[in-house]
Amino acid sequence: MTGFSFSIAATDGRARTGAIHTPRGEIRTPAFMPVGTAATVKAMLPESVRATGADILLGNTYHLMLRPGAERVARLGGLHRFMNWERPILTDSGGFQVMSLSDLRKLTEEGVRFKSHVDGSEHFLSPERSMEIQRLLGSDIVMCFDECPALPATEARVAESMRMSMRWAERSRAAFGDRPGYALFGIQQGGVSKDLRAESAEALTRIGFEGYAIGGLAVGEGQEAMFGVLDYAPDMLPADRPRYLMGVGKPDDIVGAVQRGVDMMDCVLPSRSGRTGQAWTRRGQLNLKNARHAEDPRPLDEDCACPACRGYSRAYLHHVYRSSEIIASMLLTWHNLHYFQDLMAGLRGAIAEGRLDDFVKDFHALRAEGDIERL
Repeated sequence: MTGFSFSIAATDGRARTGAIHTPRGEIRTPAFMPVGTAATVKAMLPESVRATGADILLGNTYHLMLRPGAERVARLGGLHRFMNWERPILTDSGGFQVMSLSDLRKLTEEGVRFKSHVDGSEHFLSPERSMEIQRLLGSDIVMCFDECPALPATEARVAESMRMSMRWAERSRAAFGDRPGYALFGIQQGGVSKDLRAESAEALTRIGFEGYAIGGLAVGEGQEAMFGVLDYAPDMLPADRPRYLMGVGKPDDIVGAVQRGVDMMDCVLPSRSGRTGQAWTRRGQLNLKNARHAEDPRPLDEDCACPACRGYSRAYLHHVYRSSEIIASMLLTWHNLHYFQDLMAGLRGAIAEGRLDDFVKDFHALRAEGDIERL
């Protein structure tokens, strides 16, 4: 099996474009990863997701351990075969979901004992168990098990959590072992404290990982605070490894993160918006629930090549959404994922050609100009 590696082809300011090389295929960076939490990107076939331009999907340890179970997935040939996606898969460690979804959580140095939000059954997650689950799933990129404190939190609480996450990162590295072709990413924590972020980055770099994530952001702190952290956090991490901003985000979040040196992002937003009647376009967000679309013959975006824009009007999409037809979720999700991947392709091209500043100016100008029919 060939190895895992990262190459940078061009830079423009702090932004980088290149590729992550894996045995299952190349991931062009900057990359947006559609979220397939429970082994599916909701309302999409795997081949449809690939057609939007996605090189990699994200799955989740917490959800998959609860159902159908990692051992079952392994018996059925692993997550790639199970969900019919043969390209790379990254799995989150489950730490964030334990904090945000589970009931009666008991946290110790050893790990987290919790009750499932699905059926109330009791489970235990530790760095070692998270590594085992992700190995059973066959994840190409595995995330360290970390603790994500609920916000708002005091700096003392954030520091305590970060330091435990660093100890867990060391245990994750040991449990992951030597697996050629697979990668383990460490997760920088520290909230909005520059000193804590630096301490976390130093600890992770000392341990050594194939890639590094920036965690603990996009959890309600607001874009200004997030960008404030991204003004320094990516540069604390090794420049020759991929940098992954977890849980981001909206198109303007993505553009700002790429400008600041981020290589990978993920978010449920494109698919969740598609299921709630919202479409992301170059001019902003369209709310297809709105009655003003009922007789609008235009596509969502005249310059978009996705199936929703090539074959259907806003009036039709408004109708099928208001009628609760499944095709509404399918078409709007397809469009949103296509738009996000088009945005990433545009960013990659602009960085490669040294015109990122102009690309960003045009991006913001078009959104400011807006679409008078979008609200």
